[in-house]
Amino acid sequence: MALDPLTAITDAFTSFLFGKTETTRLPVRTSTGQAQAVYLPTAAPGLGDSGVIIGREVYSGKGYIYDPFQLYGQQLPAPHWLVLGESGNGKSALEKTYVLRQLRFRDRQVVVLDAQGEDGVGEWNLIAEEMGITPIRLDPTAALDQGIRLNPLDPSITTTGQLALLRTIIEVALGHGLDERSGFALKVAHSYVNATTADRQPVLTDIVERLRHPKPESAEAMNVPLDDVRAWGLDVALVLDRLVDGDLRGMFDGPTTVGIDLDAPLIVFDLSHIDRNSIAMPILMAIVGVWLEHTWIRPDRKKRIFLVEEAWHIINSPFVAQLFQRLLKFGRRLGLSFVAVVHHLSDVVDGAAAREAAAILKMASTRTIYAQKADEARATGKVLGLPRWAVEIIPTLSPGIAVWDVNGNVQVVKHLVTEAERPLVFTDRAMTETSSSPEDFDASLEADLEAEAEARALAMEQPPSSSNSTVA
Repeated sequence: MALDPLTAITDAFTSFLFGKTETTRLPVRTSTGQAQAVYLPTAAPGLGDSGVIIGREVYSGKGYIYDPFQLYGQQLPAPHWLVLGESGNGKSALEKTYVLRQLRFRDRQVVVLDAQGEDGVGEWNLIAEEMGITPIRLDPTAALDQGIRLNPLDPSITTTGQLALLRTIIEVALGHGLDERSGFALKVAHSYVNATTADRQPVLTDIVERLRHPKPESAEAMNVPLDDVRAWGLDVALVLDRLVDGDLRGMFDGPTTVGIDLDAPLIVFDLSHIDRNSIAMPILMAIVGVWLEHTWIRPDRKKRIFLVEEAWHIINSPFVAQLFQRLLKFGRRLGLSFVAVVHHLSDVVDGAAAREAAAILKMASTRTIYAQKADEARATGKVLGLPRWAVEIIPTLSPGIAVWDVNGNVQVVKHLVTEAERPLVFTDRAMTETSSSPEDFDASLEADLEAEAEARALAMEQPPSSSNSTVA
């Protein structure tokens, strides 16, 4: 349509002053798939760019970096981490790559309690071998043939710590707390053994012997008959005798094995030979926990990670849970990040130690949830306070994808595994707990090869040390 002369003159003058005016365009019909490029995507803020690479955030595609030591005191009130999810969805791969990437920093040290395994070795055996480290394999049968021993009465543990450990072992085995009389009998036996054993390490056999045959001075101290002191310590002696001459013999009834390197970057306690459903497992957890507290955690400015497989053995026992609760509070001041791996939250919140479990869960400011059934996801979301949208997608998550809740910052993250890590992460043993295969898991990552290469390149650019990391 032709413009009238006045309009043409006006348009020409306007174009001269302000540039060419915008022309009228006809409407265009298109699909939402094509039109989505018109609208710029938005995404929740990340956790910063300092730490280890986990993978990438699903909705935005940006890299996801996480480090509890960098975030502690700023975005995290505590550096502890809870990992949840059904078997075969990628928990094991996440744990292993996370540890391998943390160990790139010189001021990191990791202890793993490995409760799973096949073919006579634990699931972390391959990674330990790759790093030139021999796992500390606790095995009652091997211990009889000069296997690994951890002594609860090791002089490197304070006398207070030794007595606390002995009480915990007995309370776990009995299923209830020690009464005052039994506690007194244990205390005087322990005190006598420490005072009279000078040429060697005191051992549990010494405690059992002294409980069975208390000295007269033990009775005189409280002005009670000697037979009463002997009766008070009988149940205690029977429990400790199990570690000396029962099904747990050989692992704790002698001096600590020489050569255990507590300065190694990675320490693996292989518990795969222990029946996970027996009372032996929480007793082992208690012994290892106290032993580490008094021999491993030191004010040397190192950042330590304590990763526990099958952690419900800890949280489901009131006495062990209380021990680890104290360890977490104490270790936080010395740079300790506790990582608990659990299949189902119901395993712990409905157990005998519900109150202790709630306290430990509260200290875990980071929660990673892999795929769960709908009912379990709703229960998990209620306990952890997850947003509704996150609860709804948990049952639909593919292997390798998880909901990450870092102190309220909730994102969906796809974990990426590099080619160098793949043979250490995807082993035959790791896949026997499910019908999944490495190929099934990798199928969900095939479209991300380019992103994975970028992640690997970024990982190689991480500094060799993390002197800028801070933790109170």
